[in-house]
Amino acid sequence: MDLNRLGAEIEVIYNTMVRNSRLHPLNLAMECGRVILGPYGYLLTKAIHQKATYKNYLGVDTCMAALMRPGLYGAYHHITVFGKEQLPLTNTYDIVGSLCENNDKFAIDRRLPTVEVGDCLIIHDAGAHGHSMGFNYNGKLRPAEYLVKDDGTIRQIRRAETIDDYFATLDFSNLC
Repeated sequence: MDLNRLGAEIEVIYNTMVRNSRLHPLNLAMECGRVILGPYGYLLTKAIHQKATYKNYLGVDTCMAALMRPGLYGAYHHITVFGKEQLPLTNTYDIVGSLCENNDKFAIDRRLPTVEVGDCLIIHDAGAHGHSMGFNYNGKLRPAEYLVKDDGTIRQIRRAETIDDYFATLDFSNLC
């Protein structure tokens, strides 16, 4: 997205519609977290189950608690299978999470190469809405986060949640 061009077009619209009205001066703001962070985050997950009924399902070891956009409103996130990026897209899968909710899906009818249990799937464009929209429904703990630096090194920037984190804010002293 060309933010300079977008800004120029917004300015034209502002000058046409607002400048000579009672609304002027009107402050405009843009929350651009998705534009800045979205393309640079990935959710890595492992295929842990397959089920072939009237559709082919791939169960993965994460769920919408780690990335809720696809389950919440059907957002599209590109998915690749690590090590199989150049293989033909020969199979159609629904990629489902481990939350046991009917909307815990990362993809519906997605064309991918043949996926085996144990394969790593990379869910792209998760940077803006992973941890920030994460939640602990059904006892799900949020995963660790890593930063890939310009020089290719990787640094953990957020540790995975633990069961102790999950219960840390509860005060059991007044229950009896």
